[in-house]
Amino acid sequence: MGGPRMKFGLFTHVPWPEGSEPQQVFRNTVEEIQYAEEVGFTGAWLAEHHFSRYGMGSSCLVFAGHLTARTSKIRIGTAVLVPPLHNPIRLAEDTATVDVLSDGRLDVGFGRGTAGYEYRGYNMDRDESQERFQESIGVIKGMWTTREYSHKGKYYQVNSANLTPPPLQRPHPPIYIASSRTEETLKFIAASGHPLIVGAVLDNDDSLDLCRRYAEFSRQAGHNVPISEIPFFRYTHVGETEELARQGARAGINWTMDMTQWRRSFDQGSEVYESLEEWRRTRAELPTDFEYIYENRSVIGSPEQCVQKIKALQKEGVEYFVCNFSFGGIEHSQLMRSMKLFAEEVMPHFA
Repeated sequence: MGGPRMKFGLFTHVPWPEGSEPQQVFRNTVEEIQYAEEVGFTGAWLAEHHFSRYGMGSSCLVFAGHLTARTSKIRIGTAVLVPPLHNPIRLAEDTATVDVLSDGRLDVGFGRGTAGYEYRGYNMDRDESQERFQESIGVIKGMWTTREYSHKGKYYQVNSANLTPPPLQRPHPPIYIASSRTEETLKFIAASGHPLIVGAVLDNDDSLDLCRRYAEFSRQAGHNVPISEIPFFRYTHVGETEELARQGARAGINWTMDMTQWRRSFDQGSEVYESLEEWRRTRAELPTDFEYIYENRSVIGSPEQCVQKIKALQKEGVEYFVCNFSFGGIEHSQLMRSMKLFAEEVMPHFA
């Protein structure tokens, strides 16, 4: 029905809004990912976050391991693991184990993370994060691919270590690396030969510009990774009409934007046991407007509108579109209805 075959993915940071129980949130997320597999999504991506209701992905590889047992075809991805917060040997072991358990369905996305309090909670200096990040990825790849692996770096040392089990995928699971604005990170990603990940933290125009800059850096580095290989994440909600879609998405988008702003205001601790409504009454900054997100960082609307919005991205080279349906604790039955409309009335236009 027009255009080349596009891949679709699902993303969640596993939000934990007030009034919901973690056990039920995880159960709902499993059901969403199982449905995504059933209707032909390529991948399901999980985010790592710590100490916040914004996302319960503190042990996202544990959750990924659980998902491998509850699915059979869909790829399971991390978007993203934050290597500076971990021992890279441990990350190599955990990712390799999930890769084996999943029969080679793991995609490994790395990023430096954004929230300073997550680094402070781990007693880690975020000023070191760029160097730790790059060194850690090198160690993980070395562990995945090298017998008797040794490394003597600025932050990490490895002494003749053999990874058990080795990953199933050869030479190793696909690597993706996130960047938002940092030029140094973008050039590092391009030089590494691995695709970029583009999250929903940047507007469409800025995200597409990032993709184009990455593709040019990749060309200069001799890798020529095209924009079509970049997973491109957007907030997504489909309703029978534009008005129903707006109504369905508004509270969840507002919660997500407010939580993003609020959680970054903590010098220590976090917002988990504080009152969002109280903060909203006393906030110092203006909120990010729903209309702004609707126009610039989302695919929200009727099926016809969503098709047109994704086709506009496809014209810019995007061929792996990843839907964040699960934002701000949108009610589970409503989320599933949105996914069903997407699967039945949007995806066929890209078959």
